[in-house]
Amino acid sequence: MSRSRPLPIDPLAEAKRQWLEHGWTDAADGMTAVISVMRAQQLLLARVDTSLKPFGLSFARYEVLRLLAFSRSGVLPLSSVVARLQVHATSVTSTAERLVRDGLITREPHPHDGRAAMLSLTAAGRDLAERATVALNEEVFAAPGMTPADAADLVAIVARLRRDAGDFTDPRPQPDPL
Repeated sequence: MSRSRPLPIDPLAEAKRQWLEHGWTDAADGMTAVISVMRAQQLLLARVDTSLKPFGLSFARYEVLRLLAFSRSGVLPLSSVVARLQVHATSVTSTAERLVRDGLITREPHPHDGRAAMLSLTAAGRDLAERATVALNEEVFAAPGMTPADAADLVAIVARLRRDAGDFTDPRPQPDPL
């Protein structure tokens, strides 16, 4: 991934200074937090995309493959994939169609619900998910750009934000205390 030269100032610090100067004192810290998280997401997603590019995968396609690979049988109802990935059904359906086209998953009717579909991982899909996971672990997840303590703090802070926003109710199982 090519990096541009660093800016001489932190644009978020400047934005906060401007917020304060314009009298938006009550919103300045929140604006800085929100924009900081959004920028961090861009930076991390760029690293993930770079790692997945040699495999012809977007992160959305990888997530579906990995989720199916984690399941006991490599098969899940489409509705379970939607719920676990927390994305709109249309997005998962579109992603699944591309994975089916590429022979990485199959889509079959649900055995008990004629309106539902089952997604099933193929051998090629499992192999690709495993190889892509090795790359992500080596190139991104093993060294995310922060210390383990900072990573744990960040996960805990974001988990509280997600829980309070209604993302989940029961934090178990949890890797670290919330």
